[in-house]
Amino acid sequence: MASLNKVMIIGNLGADPEMRFTANGDAVANFRVAASRRYTTRDGEQREQTEWFRVVCWRRLAEIAGQYLQKGRQVYIEGRLETRQWEDRDGNTRYTTEVVANEMVMLGSRGGGGGGGGGDWDDGPSEFGGGPDAGDLPFE
Repeated sequence: MASLNKVMIIGNLGADPEMRFTANGDAVANFRVAASRRYTTRDGEQREQTEWFRVVCWRRLAEIAGQYLQKGRQVYIEGRLETRQWEDRDGNTRYTTEVVANEMVMLGSRGGGGGGGGGDWDDGPSEFGGGPDAGDLPFE
């Protein structure tokens, strides 16, 4: 049976990308994207729900993200979901699920923020892990 692991997100960056380089020189960019949906409850009350996605870009895509993306910018990200595990400073096993981007399209104006979207940056989790080659990363 065939399977598919594909994610498509349109949302706004919660902060400028965090750029790093692996020991072998590969660029890595980490950032979070907030995607919101609006809906009406059965009682007629309008609500908004924001979901935060961790995104990691590698190599040339990471360099482009680091150069052009900034907090508030609207972006389309396409990639796959990947879950990694690592040990934190206290020796606890931690897990994180992130979107490994293979395509990125900057939306909205060049000057910064795209359209609406949202939520507060503080709503998202606070730690980024490494990438697929986490053992090679100098910042882990």
